[in-house]
This record gives sequence, structure tokens and C-alpha cells, in this order.
Amino acid sequence: MPTARQYPKVTIIEEGMREGFQIEDADIPVESKLRVLDALSRTGLKTIVVGSFVSPKWTPQMARIDELVDRMTPVPGVRYTALALNDRGRERMAEHMPPLTPPSGIPATLVHICDVFAQRNTGRTRQAETDGWPAIVKAAAGRGDTRACIGVNAAWGSNWTGEFTLDQRMDFLQRQHDLWSAAGIEPVKVFIGDPMGWNMPDQVEEQLEAINERWPRITTFHLHLHNTRGTAPLSVYTALRTLRPEHEVIIDASIGGMAGCPYCGNGRAASLMPTEDLVYLLEELGIPTGVDLDRLIEAVILAEDVTGHPLFGHVSKAGGRPRGERRYPMDMPFVETLGQAQHFRLGPEVYQGAISPWKAPITSAQRQEGTR
Repeated sequence: MPTARQYPKVTIIEEGMREGFQIEDADIPVESKLRVLDALSRTGLKTIVVGSFVSPKWTPQMARIDELVDRMTPVPGVRYTALALNDRGRERMAEHMPPLTPPSGIPATLVHICDVFAQRNTGRTRQAETDGWPAIVKAAAGRGDTRACIGVNAAWGSNWTGEFTLDQRMDFLQRQHDLWSAAGIEPVKVFIGDPMGWNMPDQVEEQLEAINERWPRITTFHLHLHNTRGTAPLSVYTALRTLRPEHEVIIDASIGGMAGCPYCGNGRAASLMPTEDLVYLLEELGIPTGVDLDRLIEAVILAEDVTGHPLFGHVSKAGGRPRGERRYPMDMPFVETLGQAQHFRLGPEVYQGAISPWKAPITSAQRQEGTR
């Protein structure tokens, strides 16, 4: 593997079961979702979000989340979590601990900068969100919490109201930081969400540098960057280059990029960075993930079968860099289709009969040089 430069610690959160299936066909059987979840559990991923405890009226894809959790097969060492947006959802979720892991995070405040998205997504205005901060801080202080998370969602822009500035983001973060600090609780983590995919790498760099400069004791950065316009991988790489070894960056990703938001106007186009592409990138940068890329690709292929359509990743289409015994045959025929390209996992049978114009086998001394 290449020598790693000093990157931050990276934690991957797999969102396919939640972000992915919440935008897919509501009639996908629980049995099919269980197959995908079991496949993900065997990849080496450490945190998997299994779904949402939300109203089936608004998110029918999650209507059978209780059954899914009851029937899942937990793998030791994997942390299974879920999303709940209100007290009823949290009560339902608590009934499934275990196998779900109790929340272990620190208390947090959050605001959607876009008031329109806040109302469409949570049924609350931006003002209602900020009005709720003091109660969250008071409850945390009552429990004796000493650390907290501050956050902004819809951080860089809105499909209804336009682009947001660095000053706007920093103002909302500063207000939260002041509340926590006044209560004697130190903010050490920041969440930055981008459900509508407005992130740009230069703006991500600007934001992270501004946080580092103003609050050097914030060391954990949770990025939820949708790939609606193809910039999330660039923004993730920029974050890796901007943050320091003493930092941790938590990255939400989804197998095949399977994700989307019914409230933002982009549907399935509001994908996330594909988990397999992220794992490939990290490993090639020298950042170990503990994830078996081959098994992860098989989970993507399974998810494509379950959803009935191709997903959006790249590594599942072409495989990782072929090394050693996995290097391609030198005199293989023309490979033109996506099906033929699957020879990296299915073998040469998939391109049998393709055009092969070479009159003699291709050989090269370079093959023996052991180049990567």
C-alpha cells in the first residue's frame, strides 16, 4: 500500500438501509432488505443505520422497520443504529435495544438554515428549531454532560431559497456554541449536513478552516454530503486534505450511492457518495477501513437486484485496481459493455465471444517487473 500522509481518522457510517431504501419502492419485501442488511454486516463496516422509526404515512418505505429489526442477524462488532425524529419514534426505537445500539453520542443542537426544507422535512420552522435549543442545553446540563455537538443542516444552499454564506453558517454555529459554553458544556463536535447537494470542495475547505480557526477544540467533524450534482467525492477528499491527524471525520455514505430525499425536489438524484467508492479512495490513500471491498461490491450488486435498477457507484462497475494475480489477461478481447466489465468478479466467461483481433498472444516483459 502507498505510504499514507497524515490524514484525520475516518469513520464511515453506512446509510443504505435508511437513506437508500427510504427513496426506493415501498413494496420491497422485508426479506429482500434483510438480505442486503446481512450482506452489509459481513463486509467489515462498523456502523450501519438500519432504518427510520418514522410515520409510515409520510415514509411508507419504513413501515415495517420493527419487523426488520426483529428479524435481523446482528454480527458482533457491528454497531446498528436507527433514526427517530420525535418522542414516539424514540420510544419505538428503544424497544429494539438490543439489537440496536443505544445512542452513545453527545448531546447536540442543530438548525436547518433553509426554513422551507425544515418545514418540509421535519414539520417545524427554523425558528422553532432554534427556540428548542435552550431546553436541549438545560437537559444536558441537568444530566451532567460536559461535551456537546453543534450543527447546521442544508448548510450550503437550498433549492427554494438559494445559496447560503459562510457568515450565515458561522452565525448559527456561534449562537449554539455560546449557549453550550454558557452552561459550562464544551462543544467538541460539529455536524454539517447538505441534503440538497449544494456542497463545493472550495466551500467545504473554507468552512472547515473557519471552524478550526475559531474553535480549535472542536476535533470531530460529521459530514453528511449528498452527491446530487456530483461534487460530494471531491468535497470529501478536500475534507481529508484540510483536516489534521488529531481530527476525526465521520462520513455518511451509502452502497451504490443509493440515497435520496423526497422532501428536497431531487428524489433519487440526491444520492450520497457510494460507500464502495469511499472505501476504495480511503484504502488507496493509505487510510485503513477494515472493510472487505469485494464483499462490499457484492452487497451493491445484491442491492441493485433488490431495487431493480442500477445504482450510481463506480467501483462496483469496474472493481478496484487489479494487482498481482488479479491483473487482467493481456490478450483479453475487447470489453465494451458494463456486463463484460464484470469479469473482475465473474471471470472471463462474461466476455466470451467478444471481438479479439490479436493474431498471437500478447506478452510483455513489463508484466514480470512487479509494478503496482
